[in-house]
Amino acid sequence: MERSIAVAAPRLALLNLSISLLLIFAVASLSNQEFEGITGRSLEQEHDHTHGIHCSRDRSRAAWKIIDEYLMPFVEKENYKISSRCRLHDDNNLFRDQEMHKIHVDVNDWQCGYCKKSFRAEKFLDQHFDNRHYNLLNVSHSMCLADLCGALHCDLVMDSKLRKTKCNPAAASKNRHLCESLAGSCFPVSDGPSASRLHELFLRQFCDSHTCNGGPKPFSRGGKKHTSTLYIAISAMTLVLLPLFYFIVYLYHWNMRAGVQDLKRIPRKNQKTKSF
Repeated sequence: MERSIAVAAPRLALLNLSISLLLIFAVASLSNQEFEGITGRSLEQEHDHTHGIHCSRDRSRAAWKIIDEYLMPFVEKENYKISSRCRLHDDNNLFRDQEMHKIHVDVNDWQCGYCKKSFRAEKFLDQHFDNRHYNLLNVSHSMCLADLCGALHCDLVMDSKLRKTKCNPAAASKNRHLCESLAGSCFPVSDGPSASRLHELFLRQFCDSHTCNGGPKPFSRGGKKHTSTLYIAISAMTLVLLPLFYFIVYLYHWNMRAGVQDLKRIPRKNQKTKSF
């Protein structure tokens, strides 16, 4: 009996070890499946979230450039504060925070302000934002500026060589209506003289050109003044060369005076003295 127990003991131990290993593998397999399920759901949610944003980054950027170039200089001049209810307000730009976190180091060097990664072109940085930092988009409160491109003439900014196409009266009327609604909501004339002047300017600057009857060109009131590169170069050269010019003039006059002094010191030989 004791011999049978002694023989069976190692077998029982081996059986227990096998059962334990099977349980460990089973738990690990379930955990792995659960993890994969969670990861799969997360990736699926990320995919749905990314593709759930139907807003063009390029057109939104073009719209903001137009606002900054052809509207904000006049708003700042009037010292007027745009209401957050206005669709042109900074906070209503879906991509504003990401655009503010772009660091343009050099011509072919763009850097992400969130994680400091570098990219060769802005489009690659845009892709990085879409893939890695999409969760920072304020999709609950912000709006898509690209929706205003019809009113703001984004196509003229995005493609300066845009060919003239036949005017569509229905599209022109729709864009004009959107443009006028922006003027009314962002610069209500009841807010005072500044708002009234900006309301009128917005109509002339953006809305009047939405017509098929040969109206004025967009941005007829002008925009932000840019300092010419040639002007900067000429100014820099002037600052460098002007002191040099005065230094040369100073040396010339100094040499002239020194030459006169030397001539005075030359003894006049063979000069006859007058007898008194």
